[in-house]
Amino acid sequence: MSQQVIYRLPKRESRPPSHALASAFLLGALVAATAPPLPAQPSTPSDDGPAYGPELEGFSYPWPVQWFEFVSQGIALHMAYMDVRPATPNGRVVVLLHGKNFVAATWEGTIAVLSHAGYRVIAPDQVGFGKSTKPEHYQYTFQQLAGNTHALLASLGISRVTLVGHSTGGMLGTRYALMYPDEVAQLVLVDPIGLEDWKAKGVPWQSVDALYRKELLTTADRIRDYERTTYYAGTWRPEYEKWVQMLAGLYRGPGRERVAWNAALLTDMIYTQPVLYEFGDLRMPVLLVIGDKDTTAIGKDVAPPAVRATLGNYPKLGKEVASRIPRVRLVEFPDLGHSPQIQAPEVFHKALLDWLGSAQN
Repeated sequence: MSQQVIYRLPKRESRPPSHALASAFLLGALVAATAPPLPAQPSTPSDDGPAYGPELEGFSYPWPVQWFEFVSQGIALHMAYMDVRPATPNGRVVVLLHGKNFVAATWEGTIAVLSHAGYRVIAPDQVGFGKSTKPEHYQYTFQQLAGNTHALLASLGISRVTLVGHSTGGMLGTRYALMYPDEVAQLVLVDPIGLEDWKAKGVPWQSVDALYRKELLTTADRIRDYERTTYYAGTWRPEYEKWVQMLAGLYRGPGRERVAWNAALLTDMIYTQPVLYEFGDLRMPVLLVIGDKDTTAIGKDVAPPAVRATLGNYPKLGKEVASRIPRVRLVEFPDLGHSPQIQAPEVFHKALLDWLGSAQN
């Protein structure tokens, strides 16, 4: 049975959040079994700031990072993850799945809140992101990323979890829940992308080569302008800058071509592998969190104006998708954008903890 809750923020604009949170990396996919040499790149855009290695060498995470070593598609890979255990455990495990321009570290505030409430928290960097491997040759699919995550959890002896997926992590969380339904107690989707089928709506296909060239033009200014508009509903706070620089630093560093190539492959994955048509198959309790000022849509920048005007209408999309999910609570934040857990952590975490502890689950 569907439920809907609307949270309105107090009329205060410059209030600092209780946890400085984040944003940092890019998703999409499809790579041939034998990838060609990386295409010629444009010159590096002028951009001052820190430079990080291709696995975010030089950038510190808020808790110790561990690595899960495994072989996939004939390649030795590693997934970085944080395993944060509470002082007073409640016996439950939450797995946090980051989004397109994010990594595990950007869940910093949410990890602290959940750990304080007794949850053990696992926050991985997916392959292609953050401190995890960025392979030269890899066929990215949401099934593959879900399988990698499942293998990580199995290696830790964890068999039943609550999944929390943000942005592209919402698409991954949905796929994981469909693949392993008996192992997902609850599913939380925070401003998930994939609530619409961009291809079906008329967003044109872009080749991986074209996406790669676009990724190489990434700068801090471009990241900041996009995030101000989309993630934070036109607002900006100094604490957001850390995450802008984390992402930009990957594109300033010695592995920028590898970073950009994986990001292009991952973007292709997002465009070509919709989950929209399977929301009705979710059987576990689902919390769908929507910032109504979110306008995220893959390929919006290349869509014809008439198509562009129809994309990323999150108040409409949230209600449409909620109507398809059998056991769902829809929570709307009218004043927030794509990243409510960063923009207004207090109200987001209250809604999250209230639902996680609800007897209706």
